[in-house]
Amino acid sequence: MIARELLGKIIVTNIDGITTSGRIVETETYNGITDKASHAYGGRRTNRTEPMYARAATAYVYFCYGMHHLFNVVTNEKDIPHAVLVRAVEPLEGIEDMLVRTGKKKLDFTLTKGPGNVAKALGINKLHTGLNLLSDTIFIGEDDYNIEETKIASSPRIGVAYAAEDALLLYRFFIKGNLFVSAKPR
Repeated sequence: MIARELLGKIIVTNIDGITTSGRIVETETYNGITDKASHAYGGRRTNRTEPMYARAATAYVYFCYGMHHLFNVVTNEKDIPHAVLVRAVEPLEGIEDMLVRTGKKKLDFTLTKGPGNVAKALGINKLHTGLNLLSDTIFIGEDDYNIEETKIASSPRIGVAYAAEDALLLYRFFIKGNLFVSAKPR
């Protein structure tokens, strides 16, 4: 599952002349038209969800609860609206700029804990939805970092109780013990 494979990868942003990056430590997957928790459930296609129907490596960014931008990676072929929400990253580069963007005074584990904080710290907003993630603006790279299999865990997704039985699917992946992970498993 791509959501699991993204753990340990590095998301890099080059926005407004500022470079920031973080190691992905928590993700959630959304399986398109058959997943009641997905914005594309039942084949829903709107201006907001259209980027989910793009080809893999497209950014899907939406505004949630009137206050947070949430960053997703589209992961399937064109017209198959699967996406992975990046829920948490461990900051690597540009931490001072992340602090400015988030209004925080010092680095602590809340800087990039939770998907709203991830997007804010990395400078990602709705203007980036539809962006090709093979560009220089936002991309996902990797280094020699390896995660032991025993350090990867899964749990039900967070905040999707409305999805009935789909809310129970083990579609959330995280690195056990990482302090930036947004919530303890249920």
